[in-house]
Amino acid sequence: MKTKAALMAALCAVLSMPTTQAQSLKSTSRFYVKIAGGYYFSVFPGQFPKVGSYQPHDQHLEYNPTTQSSTSVSEKVLTGSYGAGGRGGLSFGWNINRYIAVEGTFNYYRSKKNLMTREITTMAGSNQAVGKIESHGYVEAIDFAPGVVISPGFQKVNPYVRFGMVVPLWGNLKIETDASKSGTATVGGQTVLTQTAIHRNETVKPNVTIGFQGAMGVVFPVAKKLDIFVEAEYRNIPVRSKKKEVTAYDETISLLNPANGSLISQQHRGLDGLSTAERNTKYVTTLDQSSNTPVSQQGAKVIYKNNDQPANDLKSYINIGGLGANVGLRWRL
Repeated sequence: MKTKAALMAALCAVLSMPTTQAQSLKSTSRFYVKIAGGYYFSVFPGQFPKVGSYQPHDQHLEYNPTTQSSTSVSEKVLTGSYGAGGRGGLSFGWNINRYIAVEGTFNYYRSKKNLMTREITTMAGSNQAVGKIESHGYVEAIDFAPGVVISPGFQKVNPYVRFGMVVPLWGNLKIETDASKSGTATVGGQTVLTQTAIHRNETVKPNVTIGFQGAMGVVFPVAKKLDIFVEAEYRNIPVRSKKKEVTAYDETISLLNPANGSLISQQHRGLDGLSTAERNTKYVTTLDQSSNTPVSQQGAKVIYKNNDQPANDLKSYINIGGLGANVGLRWRL
């Protein structure tokens, strides 16, 4: 009788296993949707790319009107990364089982503004500024990040790791430049004061690239089908420049009476006044004699070998990856 009872108990246990597994899979939602927001910090800062002919330096020059020459007072290299900034994402996931899921995330990212170049020129013996140029740049991007999520499948607090790729779908490096310069000129045999003010916006478009993403996080259930999650994420997305376009340009040259500072006349040049070479740049890996490079300059106007063709410049590289923290909600469908 004992043997028969043991066999019957074993048989019941075997028959009940599919039901238990089915209930476990049924309690685990197959599909889910996540929304998240976070902030990232740069991890591997590097030297910023040039802005036109200006190096990524913060430099103070001193101008001597007697010799009409400038000497450097101080200079430092500007470094940083476009990986620091805010990010928001929308994810779609599918649980293969309790332990493994696959998901894809669409992210929007905007970096903080970075000082890319600054050059200030003061009159010798005083702090009077006679020239200044300053540029700031920031990145906007949309990417798709497919990945695999692995967890122990706990019902309460459930830790996880995620890893995968990052495929940028759209993005630009936007550069804003403001410049001013004071000087003198001879008009009709008389010396007049000149003041030049320039504002310029540029958009640098990248080549296609692929990056890497990895994260560690924890999920906390707060309702029947709603969870809160927090995670630390690392992203590495190297980007190289493809082409650049000047999208806004305003140049105003004012002639002033040196006696009382009254305005004599003004000259204006806008975006339509730029040549094709001034307005568009195609980046290359090597500059040679056949490259369309500058040959001279008339005031703020740059003359190229061929003004009717895009200019050429060396490719630059930036990284829009970083280390950050995300927090968000997950709905189990």
